[in-house]
Amino acid sequence: MIIVGELINASRKSVGEAIKQNDAAFIQKLAIDQTEAGATYIDVNAGIFVGKEGDYMEWLIKNIKEVTKLPCSIDSPDPKVIERGIKLNGEEAMVNSISLEKKRLDTILPLIAGTSLKVVALCMNDQKMPETKEDRLKIADILINRLIQNNVKLENIYVDPLVQPISTNNTFGMGFIDTVETIMEKYKGIHTICGLSNISFGLPERKFLNRNFAVMAIAKGLDSLLIDPLDRKMMSSICAAETLAGRDSFNVKYLKAYRKKKLEV
Repeated sequence: MIIVGELINASRKSVGEAIKQNDAAFIQKLAIDQTEAGATYIDVNAGIFVGKEGDYMEWLIKNIKEVTKLPCSIDSPDPKVIERGIKLNGEEAMVNSISLEKKRLDTILPLIAGTSLKVVALCMNDQKMPETKEDRLKIADILINRLIQNNVKLENIYVDPLVQPISTNNTFGMGFIDTVETIMEKYKGIHTICGLSNISFGLPERKFLNRNFAVMAIAKGLDSLLIDPLDRKMMSSICAAETLAGRDSFNVKYLKAYRKKKLEV
């Protein structure tokens, strides 16, 4: 499972304050903790600081790179900020994200075309948020093909079919999961990714719902997640789900996690 650690996000109050105070130690501890917990990428977002986002993005990345070898996922609505992040990370970075929205597509595509950058591809266009499996797949097919036509390798594409709250429409959960299954079967070698938390919006015991949704999606092929890797119960559920789905040869990862006392039941 590819884990993108979500904790270094300026929208989180403690992180926003740390950025304002130039508290490098706080940011670096978050980077270290996520690395040790099993993250594959460190997501970096300074989006709340309009006008200063680029400078803060560079400050965050420089501090993160001092304490971990993990590549960053550069998470910004501003293509210029993404470009600055890419320059600091090189082509090992992940770009979060591109979509089929015309402005976003036209500005992000030139940054990733012909490179080995990883890219999160959101199933979103200028018309509306997709609500059905068919809506998601239509956008995904067009976006994936545009990326391939611009020399982005299939294995560098991480399709996000977009998780929406089950509290607003009881088809959103399976609509997402069925889309993941179809994409993973149709495009061999591609990845699918999501941030889980939207699924439980407006409902009690959100972490409980998120964990179970992760397990269901993994069973259908989901292989990447934007999550808090310090959530031991979530990480334990992911480990178990991958083992049960046959994605853990000889149960090596599960047994290793057990021996290191990382499984929390």
